[in-house]
This record gives sequence, structure tokens and C-alpha cells, in this order.
Amino acid sequence: MEQFQIIKQMTQFNKNAFDNSYNTMTLFREQNEKMANSLLDQATWMPEEGKKALIEWMKSYKKGCEDLKKIVDQNYQNLEKCFTGFSK
Repeated sequence: MEQFQIIKQMTQFNKNAFDNSYNTMTLFREQNEKMANSLLDQATWMPEEGKKALIEWMKSYKKGCEDLKKIVDQNYQNLEKCFTGFSK
């Protein structure tokens, strides 16, 4: 049953790599959102409809990232359930 232990470790490694990448992506997204909001506050030349469109775009991007994280986490949990009976 050592093969299952190796696969389980590989899966955990991949999950950790995804989590670290996602956290990095989140930090970049949050920083870009702060910069964009600062730019929008100072952009007196931009119409309100344009500002609202950019704000909605940032919100939907954030929601898409959160949905991706939920789906990936859910799939890793499902994969872990497959290997729980093969611990030893």
C-alpha cells in the first residue's frame, strides 16, 4: 500500500503548491485593487459609468478567484476521501 501513501503525499504537495500560489495571487489582486481604487478616486476625467464598470469588474474577478479556490479545495477533499482507507 506504499503506492497510495506516495500518491497521497504528492497530492498534499500539489495542494500546498496551489494554496501558496493562490495566496500570492490574492496579495497581487488586493494590491492592484488598492491602486485601481486610488486611481479611480483621482481620475476626475473618467465618467461615473466607467468607474462603476471597473469596480464591478474587480468585484467579479475577486468572486471568480474565490469560487476557484472553493472548487479546488472541494476537489482536494474529495481526493483525500479516496485515500483514507489506504493509510496503512
